[in-house]
Amino acid sequence: MASDAAPARSPPTLSIIVPTYQESNNVPLLFERVKATLNGVPWEMIVVDDDSPDGTSDVALALAAGDNRLRCLRRVNRSGLAGAVIEGWLSSSADFVAVIDGDLQHDESILLRMYQALAKGSGNLAIGTRLRQAGSGSLSPARQRLSDIGAWFFRRIAGVAVTDPMSGFFMIRREIVSRLAPRLSPDGFKILVDVILSATGLSIVEVPYAFRRRNAGESKLTPLVGIDFLGLVVHHATAGLLPIRFVLFATIGAIGLVVHIAALSTVRHWFGVLSFDSGQLIATIIAMASNFILNNEITYRSHRYHGLGLIGGFVAFALGCSVGALANIDVASWLYKANQTWWASGLAGALLSVVWNYAVSTNLIWRPGRRR
Repeated sequence: MASDAAPARSPPTLSIIVPTYQESNNVPLLFERVKATLNGVPWEMIVVDDDSPDGTSDVALALAAGDNRLRCLRRVNRSGLAGAVIEGWLSSSADFVAVIDGDLQHDESILLRMYQALAKGSGNLAIGTRLRQAGSGSLSPARQRLSDIGAWFFRRIAGVAVTDPMSGFFMIRREIVSRLAPRLSPDGFKILVDVILSATGLSIVEVPYAFRRRNAGESKLTPLVGIDFLGLVVHHATAGLLPIRFVLFATIGAIGLVVHIAALSTVRHWFGVLSFDSGQLIATIIAMASNFILNNEITYRSHRYHGLGLIGGFVAFALGCSVGALANIDVASWLYKANQTWWASGLAGALLSVVWNYAVSTNLIWRPGRRR
C-alpha cells in the first residue's frame, strides 16, 4: 500500500518529466497514481508548465509544498513540448529520466517495469509502446494511420526497428540526454525521434500499454503533427544541414502551391467571368493565408499569433512574401536572359524566394520576444 506522507528527502534515482499546458485538474491525479506505482523507488516528478492560464503551475507548486517528491518549473515567454522536456531533463540529477504526458492518457503503471528494465541493464532506453485495442482509449483511426506511416517511414530512414517511434512516453539514462541536449531541437513534439536519430549505441526495450482516453486539459499535438515529424527526419537525413524550421517552412510552401492551384482551378470553374489575373490574385491570397495559418501552428508554434494579432501577422507575412515573389521573378528573368535554361532559372528564383521568405518570417514576423 502506498503511503501519502512525503518520505524524507533522498537523492532520486528517477525523475519523471511532465510537460504541461492547461493540465491543472490532471496533475494531482497523476501525482497520486505515480505514488502508488513507484512506492519504494527513490523518485521525483518534475512538472514543466508553459505558463498555463488555468493555473497548472500554482496547483503543482501547492502540491510540492507538502511533498518534496514534486517540483515545478514554470516557463514564461516560451513554449513547446520538446523544449519543456529538455529543460526538465537538465534540471534532474537522477540516474534515469522519464517523459510522460500530463493528460493521463499514458499508463503510469508501467513506469516500474521500465525502471526495472533499465536498472538491471536490459537496455538504456525504454519506450512505452501503444497497443492496438479497438473500443478502448486507443488511438483514433486517423492517428493510428499517422502512427503507422510514421513508424514505417522511420524504420526506413533510421534503420531502427521501433514499433512506436512517435510515442511520447519513454525512459532513458540521464547521462545520454545530457550529452545530446545541445543537439536536440526545442521545437516540435516528437522528441523521442530526435533522441533516437541523434544518439549512438542505444539499446531499446519496448514496454506495451493501453492508451487511455483524454481526461482533461489541452493536447500539445495537432492533426498536422506529421509535418513536424517529417521535418525532424529530413533534418537528420541531411546531417543537420537543413534546419528543422526551414524544412517545415519549405514543406508548407509546397502545400501552399497545391492550395494555389486548387484555388485557381475552383475560381476559374465557378467564376468563369473573372479574368485569369483576377483568379490568380484570389488564389495567391488564399495560398498565402494557408501558408500563414500552417506556419503559425507548426513552424513557429512557440511564437504564434493569437486572436486579433492574427490579422496583423497575416498582413506582415503577405507583404514579406510579396517582396520574395518580386525577387523570384526578377532573378529568374535575369538568369533566363543570360542562359536560356528555363527550368534552372525558375528553380533558382523559387529557391531565392523560399530563403527570403524564411529569413523574413523567422527574424521579423515570428521573431522571439515580439508582442503577440
